[in-house]
Amino acid sequence: MLLGLAAVLALGPTSALADTPEPVSPAADASGPVPPLADSPEPVPPPSALDAPPAEADTSESVDPLVPGVVGGGRAEYPMDTPDQVLPPLQSQGDIPVPEPEADVDELVEYLPRSVIGAACTATTGTHQRQVERLLKLTVDGVQSAADCKAVKAFQVREKIKPANGYAGPVTWARAELLAARKNLDPGRRCPVKKYAVACVDLDRQLMWVRKDKKVTFPVVNIRSGRAGYATRTGWHAVYWRHKDHWSSIYNTPMPFSQFFSGGQAFHAVYGQIATPTGSRGCVNLSHANARKLWDVLRKGDRVYIWGKRPGR
Repeated sequence: MLLGLAAVLALGPTSALADTPEPVSPAADASGPVPPLADSPEPVPPPSALDAPPAEADTSESVDPLVPGVVGGGRAEYPMDTPDQVLPPLQSQGDIPVPEPEADVDELVEYLPRSVIGAACTATTGTHQRQVERLLKLTVDGVQSAADCKAVKAFQVREKIKPANGYAGPVTWARAELLAARKNLDPGRRCPVKKYAVACVDLDRQLMWVRKDKKVTFPVVNIRSGRAGYATRTGWHAVYWRHKDHWSSIYNTPMPFSQFFSGGQAFHAVYGQIATPTGSRGCVNLSHANARKLWDVLRKGDRVYIWGKRPGR
C-alpha cells in the first residue's frame, strides 16, 4: 500500500488528471487562467485539465423518445456537444480543418412522440406544456386541453413551426421564450450589469446574450446547455481560450468557434438543431450562424455569468 502511494505521489502535479495544472502555452491565445478584472470582485476559477463525462449512464432519451415531426425534417444531434481538454492540441498534430455546414438547418421542425405525428390537433400533453402555457398566457396546469391545442397550433402557424398540431414540444417552447425575451430581456434582472462585457447565459430559459453596461452587444439567442449528469457549471467564469477551428480530442468531432470558459466547457457551434429533446454534455451550444457571430463579439478575458437549470422533461 505504501509503495502504491509513493508511486502516485511521484507523478506530482504534471499528471494528466491533476485538478489544476499549469496550462501549456504554445500560442499567444492559449494562455492559462484569466485573473479577475480590476473592477470585478468575483474570482475566476482555474480550468481543470480534463472535462471528462461522468461515469453514470445517461438515461435522458430512454423514455418516450421524440422524433422530428416532419419526414426529412430536423437533423440528428451530430456532432453531439463535445467537452474537451482545455489545452490546445499538440503543435505536431497541426490544425484539423472544421467543415462548414452543408445547408441551413431548419430550426422550426418540432420534435414529437411518434404517436401524434399526423394529428391535426393533438390531445397529448407536451414535454414543455407548462412553459408554453405560461408564455402564451393560457391556464397553467400542465395538461393539454382542446383550448390549449387551438392556441398552441395558432402560435405554431404564425411562427411557421412544423407540423402545426398543437404539441407543446421543445421547439415551440424555445421559440416562445425567444420572442418573450426580445420584448423583456431579463425580467428577473439575473445577469449583473457591469461596465465590461458579460456573456449572460440563462439556463432556465435556454437563452444567452452579451451586454456591456446598458448596451446589448450580442442579441438574445436560443442555446442548448448540459443535460442531466452533464450540467453546465453556473456562476462567474471568463473566456480563457479561443479556438476557431477546434476539434475535440476526446470525442473526435468538430467544435467550431470554440470559446472555453470553464474547464472543457465552451460556447461552440453545432450542425443540427438547437432546441432538441436532450441537452448537451455541458457546453453551451449555439447554431453555426450564431456561434460565428459570437466569435466576433467576445474576446479572451471577457466574463461569463451563468445561472439557473435546464428544465427537465
